[in-house]
Amino acid sequence: MENYLKNIKFDNNGLIPAIIQDEKGTVLMLGYMNEETLKKTIETLKVHFWSRSRKKLWLKGESSGHFQEVKKIYLDCDGDTILIKVNQTVASCHEGYYSCFWRKLKEKEWEICEEKIFDPQKVYK
Repeated sequence: MENYLKNIKFDNNGLIPAIIQDEKGTVLMLGYMNEETLKKTIETLKVHFWSRSRKKLWLKGESSGHFQEVKKIYLDCDGDTILIKVNQTVASCHEGYYSCFWRKLKEKEWEICEEKIFDPQKVYK
């Protein structure tokens, strides 16, 4: 077992949430990792996740080319959440926004607070 894995508390499904943030501080997305995807992320310096819906490993950017290049990896105080700072290629959101957090609550309604930067229908054919 890799030494760094001793500090990580994976949940009952073998997963840990991973917050992805760009180097300027914008939170881009939240994904889930298992031991294999964390190791692949560390080895390749490109973020890999475990898809809970598809039940398979995936490399962020494998379809779109919008990769996340790892700059730093942090573990929270409880050992149950990872923060990965990245250099984001184009955008993180599959709906065309830079961040997956492109809606904010305003007067009990969700308001779009970012501009789309690409057309998902052209990227995900």
